[in-house]
Amino acid sequence: MTELEFTIAELFVEPYAVAPQLTARLRIEESTQTPIHTLALRAQVRIEPQRRAYTPDEELALLDMFGARERWYDTLKPFMWMQTNAMVQGFTGLTEVDLALPTTYDFDVTASKYLHALRDGAVTVVLLFSGTIFTRGERGFGIEQIPWDREARYEMPIAVWHQLMQYYYPNTGWLRLDHDLIERLARHKAERGFTTWDEMLGSLLPDSDRSPS
Repeated sequence: MTELEFTIAELFVEPYAVAPQLTARLRIEESTQTPIHTLALRAQVRIEPQRRAYTPDEELALLDMFGARERWYDTLKPFMWMQTNAMVQGFTGLTEVDLALPTTYDFDVTASKYLHALRDGAVTVVLLFSGTIFTRGERGFGIEQIPWDREARYEMPIAVWHQLMQYYYPNTGWLRLDHDLIERLARHKAERGFTTWDEMLGSLLPDSDRSPS
């Protein structure tokens, strides 16, 4: 039987992807020295928000997700960020592979809203692994399943997330709106002669909520 251990060596912004993507450099160690022919790897990526402290501003930004602080004992629970997979080429003993973590700035996605609300520090990211191990021996190939308890934790700096979004959406954000609402906003913009969407949407906010120019 093989014995695999997973470690996240690094998590960084992938600058050349079509859409926003982080890359986890994954170190895989097989301690029995069994030759691995191929590894069909799956990973569920989770965030553990209960493992960090929050500033008053972050607490306010997370109000609609977790409620008031007195409720956090019940509401501040781990949640899934994404699922991803990779085919790992053959190795014996130790290898490293880049695992793609495609992301989004869509605020309807819990993780995007959560990470956007954070300003500094780090957040605990957990990868839970599953998949199939194809081994190679003197009598041919063998097939095993990755044990259900294989996982790896990583303290992801919040700066990495903000760097990613600044790279793909410089000085902008992304909101998904109902089609009818977009038409109403477009009509409002045209009727009042606003030249930009920022100007038009800013006009709808109370003066006290507008950013200083």
